[in-house]
Amino acid sequence: PLSPSPPPFTSLSLPPPPLSPLSPSLHLSEFLGPQPEYDEEEEEKKYYRRKKLGVVKNVLGASVGGMIIYSVYMGLLQMQLILHYDETYREVKYGNLGLEDIDKKMLMGINVTPIIALLYTPILIRYTHILLFLGTKWMMFLASGIYALFVSTNYWERYYTLVPSAVAIGAAIVPLWASLGNYITRMAQQYYEYVNYKEDHVQEQKKLPKGACHRYVIIFQSVFFIIFHLSLVFAEFPQRLFLHQFLSDYNHTLYNVKHCGAEGSGMIEGFNRTVLKHLPRSLLLIQVESVLMGAAFLSMIIFLAVCGAAYRPTEEIDLRSIGWGNIFQLPFKHLRDYRLRLLIPFFIYSGLDSLFSVTGLTLSYGVCTVGLEWLYLLVMVYGLSCSLFSCLSLSLLRLPRYVSLLGGAVIHGPLLVFLLFWSPAPRSPDQLPYLLVVIALWGMGSALNKTGLSILLGMLYEDKERLDFVYTIYHWWQAIAIFIVYLWTGLIMRAKLSILLVILLLACFCYWTMERRLAKNMHFRLPRIPRPKHKVKGYRYLEEENSDESNSEESDEDDDEEHQEEVIREDFGGDAGSQGSDSTRERRGGARGRRRRRDDDYEQAGEREEREKEGERGIEKE
Repeated sequence: PLSPSPPPFTSLSLPPPPLSPLSPSLHLSEFLGPQPEYDEEEEEKKYYRRKKLGVVKNVLGASVGGMIIYSVYMGLLQMQLILHYDETYREVKYGNLGLEDIDKKMLMGINVTPIIALLYTPILIRYTHILLFLGTKWMMFLASGIYALFVSTNYWERYYTLVPSAVAIGAAIVPLWASLGNYITRMAQQYYEYVNYKEDHVQEQKKLPKGACHRYVIIFQSVFFIIFHLSLVFAEFPQRLFLHQFLSDYNHTLYNVKHCGAEGSGMIEGFNRTVLKHLPRSLLLIQVESVLMGAAFLSMIIFLAVCGAAYRPTEEIDLRSIGWGNIFQLPFKHLRDYRLRLLIPFFIYSGLDSLFSVTGLTLSYGVCTVGLEWLYLLVMVYGLSCSLFSCLSLSLLRLPRYVSLLGGAVIHGPLLVFLLFWSPAPRSPDQLPYLLVVIALWGMGSALNKTGLSILLGMLYEDKERLDFVYTIYHWWQAIAIFIVYLWTGLIMRAKLSILLVILLLACFCYWTMERRLAKNMHFRLPRIPRPKHKVKGYRYLEEENSDESNSEESDEDDDEEHQEEVIREDFGGDAGSQGSDSTRERRGGARGRRRRRDDDYEQAGEREEREKEGERGIEKE
């Protein structure tokens, strides 16, 4: 017989079967359900902590990349000029090639080309990122590539390789330095945003409060110059490790030298035309140049892989969308600001100081006294002094901002007066300790001057839209001063020192005048940055009525016409109002048609027809 059927199953009688660990429903419930261990505030803190570490990484990457590329450039240029100066080397290696004349034209290309940099630097900085949307970072990468190109031309030293590469370096100097100054200041602003990410003005991407990021500008610019000035130390490695063994001693090189220091003229009058004891092997030169080439490629990789973008993608679009004509004019318009005009003497003095320290001071005073074999030590002490005393600019965190600039002037002023009367005797190696002390003090003043100027510009001009223009003006005037130093090579030393002293005093007076005007709240004139005009509607510009569109002026005119028609309707009422509304609709339809026709170049034909049909249907419905 059949057994009785079991009682029917109900949900109340037995619990549902447990889910298998391999069941997909279990994993889905864990993924979509509440996560008790998730802390939103803690995760947000971790996110912005990573962002801050990324900014620090960017600053260190830009500093190390700039330090490496300038170490390679200055080390190779110094080694090249010493070898080409020797008559025996030129005759044996190159015969009647005219290597000395090539060197003169090469130096002319490096020092003369930056004069026209004000015309193209802002356009390069804002338009090179069309290629990879990297902006300032892309400009630094391109400039480092040009320096690497200069290194590569030394494998085959000819007129058609050395001179064009030198001209290219001259064209890249101002864009590189303007990009570096802009980049470090932008990193300070980004760091402030990541530290204060909860503030309303940061979340809404509004203009930062005045003086909000000064602290980070001071810290980041100081760190940059602490690292960058070490390039003067590493630039002497090729001479110390490779060329030093081939140099003759001071008794040979300074045999015909009669005067040094303040009594001298030119570089070193009477310096021997042969400075090498024996010639280096060509294979050894190739090995040294290959090491330098590898270091140049390393700096390019650092700029490209380590440094992040200085602006958001939408900010990059806005920067270049004001038009290349406005970008070309804005550096000149910024010179209307009395703050920049009064800082021009300090810009010029900074450029004079840069070249005088490594030519006049180390050569006319140092090499002329102790010999070429001690050149590496003189330059290394100067570089270490600049790097070490760049830390003094961190005192601006507690002290007024004028301390750095005027402190450097207080150090350089007495030194210039002392150098006017100091003429050490040639072939006097016992004067080496005194030379090192003077050079270290000069490095302290140079560090305060350069770091103070970059910090001051970052504090005065906080708008991210103006940074590239301001730093371009600064380094362009520096390039003008370097060109002046190149021209005065044959002057007597006392004339050079007198010019430096007069410009330093004028710079201090102009800077004091600027600070006094700012203390009185005297209004300064800044040019208006034009609104960006976007020709194509991208991912950010999807709204129909957007003030950032290229036809924003016409849409404003349409709004004014609509307002006038509303007034007519209120005055006349009834039929007049209906007629006015009909004419308004027709005018708006015409304006829409004109806007559509302007965008036809950027749309496909099928989409254009569909949009026109939709517009006609909309007008008929109205």
